[in-house]
Amino acid sequence: MAPAQRDPKVVVLGGGSWGTTVASICARRGPTLQWVRSEETAEDINKNHRNSKYLGDDVELADTLKATTDFTEAAECADVIVMGVPSHGFRGVLTELAACLRPWVPVVSLVKGLEQGTNMRMSQIVDEVLPGHPAGILAGPNIAREVADGYAAAAVLAMPDQLLAANLANLFRTKRFRTYTTDDVVGVEMAGALKNVYAIAVGMGFALGIGENTRAMVMARAVNEMSKLGVAVGGNRDTFAGLAGMGDLIVTCTSQRSRNRHVGEQLGQGKSIDEIIAAMNQVAEGVKAASVIMEFADKCGISMPIAREVDGVINHGSTVEQAYRGLVAEKPGHEVHGSGF
Repeated sequence: MAPAQRDPKVVVLGGGSWGTTVASICARRGPTLQWVRSEETAEDINKNHRNSKYLGDDVELADTLKATTDFTEAAECADVIVMGVPSHGFRGVLTELAACLRPWVPVVSLVKGLEQGTNMRMSQIVDEVLPGHPAGILAGPNIAREVADGYAAAAVLAMPDQLLAANLANLFRTKRFRTYTTDDVVGVEMAGALKNVYAIAVGMGFALGIGENTRAMVMARAVNEMSKLGVAVGGNRDTFAGLAGMGDLIVTCTSQRSRNRHVGEQLGQGKSIDEIIAAMNQVAEGVKAASVIMEFADKCGISMPIAREVDGVINHGSTVEQAYRGLVAEKPGHEVHGSGF
């Protein structure tokens, strides 16, 4: 009689709202340990089954979820690593991980952003820092608080090896959280980084008082821009019409809980980007992604008017009013193949 296989130990690195929510989902499926930097947060998770700092006092986490501030303890016991740290800290945590992680342990990123300076996707950083470890991303229209509250939601797990993806997807599934799979890692990662920039654009529009038709137009044209760049760097066009593309774009552009939409609204109210960031306790990845996306667009020779205008406001002193006037000045052409807005 064959010995029973033990459940894989999932280790989630990061103590933010989405990392904690995913950790709680995984803890309902099997043994899960969450590494956090703050002793206070670890104690809150272990004793109160809460992460009050990021999810408030009303969200009760799985009572099987355990937290630690001991990085080595977390890394050495991991069968699966889930990376819930921001893009600017991603490489540093992976480098620390490399010293104590066993070979071949899969690494699943939750990060919807690109590394500034290198313009690398998170799976590329995993390949560079942890060669031999399968790398993927879990992404979709996932406002953390809603998922934590038990509202129905879905995500897609992208990994090159579809058998591994199918097995790992079970770790992230509940009756109300549906996890699909794909092999288009490039497309899912690019969609996750791109949609944040367009959420800032829609947020700026909210501040200007644009109509619902206008918002729908901006979002639809955003999908077109996202698809063009995604395909140019090796993604699948269909991905941008799915959960990681259109799905995540819609919720990030419309939800009042969206950090990137909030940034856009604050910009529209005349606040500086530094002032906005200083007042936030979480990262809005679109702020860092705007300049990176334009570098990609220039390299690929692709016109991306919406992303261009957002970058202009964030990094080049343009106003929100000038950004929307710039879009209106674009001449419409072919809906799919045209280069304008």
